[in-house]
Amino acid sequence: MKKAIAALFIIFSCFINAGSAQLVAKMELKQPIEGLCGNQDVYVPLPMYKNQKSAVCPVSKGEITKRLNAEVSWLKDSANYNDKGMVRLIINCKGEMLQCTMDNITRNADLDDQIVAVFNSLGKWKPGTINGKTVNTAKLWSFKIVNGKIEID
Repeated sequence: MKKAIAALFIIFSCFINAGSAQLVAKMELKQPIEGLCGNQDVYVPLPMYKNQKSAVCPVSKGEITKRLNAEVSWLKDSANYNDKGMVRLIINCKGEMLQCTMDNITRNADLDDQIVAVFNSLGKWKPGTINGKTVNTAKLWSFKIVNGKIEID
């Protein structure tokens, strides 16, 4: 009986310790990115943990949407165009966007290039943090195009 109680106590303590641990997601880089801080680690902060904060864009989501719809000229002649995509950004610990690429491309390369150009022009970001320390972070922005208008998800 004592062994069973001791085993339950050990299992219960493991769950308590595991519950207080914090998962940290890292992005695997296929090649080095110039300008990253430290050891080239790029984190994807998980919003469920209060000690992990994603990089913050200097422009609101609404402003990005407005700029995309104003500056992406490819859509001006495509009022019935519907599609979706995703942009991946790498922001270093200083708030500098080092990379902006389409992670999920649309059906048109020119459209993709124009969307990336808008994201590249957003300015300096507030860097992401983990446990109060600024880190290199990755951020994904998904979007849909409905009747020639871009909507950020």
